[in-house]
Amino acid sequence: MTVLWAERALLPGGWAENVRVRLSAAGRIADVIAGAAPEGERVGLLLPAMANLHSHAFQRAMAGLSEAKGPEPRDTFWTWRQIMYRFLDHLTPEDVEVIAALVQMEMLEAGYATNVEFHYLHHRPGGAVYDNIGEMSARIAAAAARTGIGLTLLPVHYQFGGCDGRALGPGQARLGTTPEAFARLVEAAEAAIAGLPDAGIGIAPHSLRAVSPEALAFCAGLRPGRPMHMHLAEQVPEIEEVRAAYGLRPVEWVLETLRPDARWTFIHLTHMTEDETRRLAQTGAVAGLCPITESSLGDGIFNGTQWAEAGGRLGFGSDSNIRISLTEELRTLEYSQRLRDRARAIYATRASSTGRVIYEAGLAGGAAAAGRETGAIAPGLWADLCAVDLANPVMEGRAGDTLLDSLIFAGHDGLVRDVWAAGRHVVRDGQHMDRARIIGDYRACIRRLQERL
Repeated sequence: MTVLWAERALLPGGWAENVRVRLSAAGRIADVIAGAAPEGERVGLLLPAMANLHSHAFQRAMAGLSEAKGPEPRDTFWTWRQIMYRFLDHLTPEDVEVIAALVQMEMLEAGYATNVEFHYLHHRPGGAVYDNIGEMSARIAAAAARTGIGLTLLPVHYQFGGCDGRALGPGQARLGTTPEAFARLVEAAEAAIAGLPDAGIGIAPHSLRAVSPEALAFCAGLRPGRPMHMHLAEQVPEIEEVRAAYGLRPVEWVLETLRPDARWTFIHLTHMTEDETRRLAQTGAVAGLCPITESSLGDGIFNGTQWAEAGGRLGFGSDSNIRISLTEELRTLEYSQRLRDRARAIYATRASSTGRVIYEAGLAGGAAAAGRETGAIAPGLWADLCAVDLANPVMEGRAGDTLLDSLIFAGHDGLVRDVWAAGRHVVRDGQHMDRARIIGDYRACIRRLQERL
């Protein structure tokens, strides 16, 4: 049994000192005792580690390739998407596994313990199915076996090129599934993760523009009780297309037709009215926010103040993986609200500081989105833990909520010293256990890709 001892720790009841945490051989938290004498492995600040609730791993390899001016008068999400489609046509299963390993390693080093992978790259270039329809899912699982990260795999159903049911475009051929093929894909994905003791499955209809209403109902019935994820209300043209096809805005249609509950995670939600914000928040669904990517793609600003006032849940993901930084995701959310509202400490309450509110919100929302028993330092939960260096000057003299405020707003991910995912000690002294080999494999992969691009 592994024993950790922390000078300070964030427990469900608040801050505690001299905390002993014992981890079972199965990767669960066995017990937690505050005010204990030092023993075992000693750390400074011990936090529950968050789940990264939205990732497209392969996009990490195209980070930095879409910042030049394109041929269109104005570059937008839609012009970026065309670059992404051209890029993915060159990826092999071996490439995807290597890229996913780098992404998962960087997530762990940033303080995440779980990768919720919104996985839609399924087929060969041109759309032909691999001999094993779950080949690409197996590559994500193989990367997780190598890195030790917790994994929730979300196979994505991508049916049409738009709400009118038009065929997928050339760049989308590798993504496409019929409902029947998608059911087989989910089974193959479950087989791929079967060897990972703490991995789970979820279902992800891509978006209202890519999946028919009938297929949405089919998807919801595939794995009852498991997480459901979908992009929603990300872009203004998407909202206009859905309203033209269905007579309602996307969030309105979802509320009236899907009747979502706490099982659902909706990604981005950057364009909601006040009424949509309030009503969707009250369903218990999680808002899956990716502030770095939303900034990169010019998506817009999430209606965070009203979502919080309505009691809405939220979590954080790295989406395009242009940059993987837990502290920056949280900071960017808060700063976006400050810039829009021209105020400060937007998420703070009378009881808790800004950093603590958004960190604890991300823990709870991420755990729900992952369908994973995690999100707190409490007996019975997975031992998903993150240790932060208190010797860093940024943390000097800090106590209570100012520990998280200093980490998020004045610090950086380099303050993360150790990470455990389901009890696996995968990051030590700030570096992943297999860092050198993962980076070497990734560099070789990128060189091969550059020759094909």
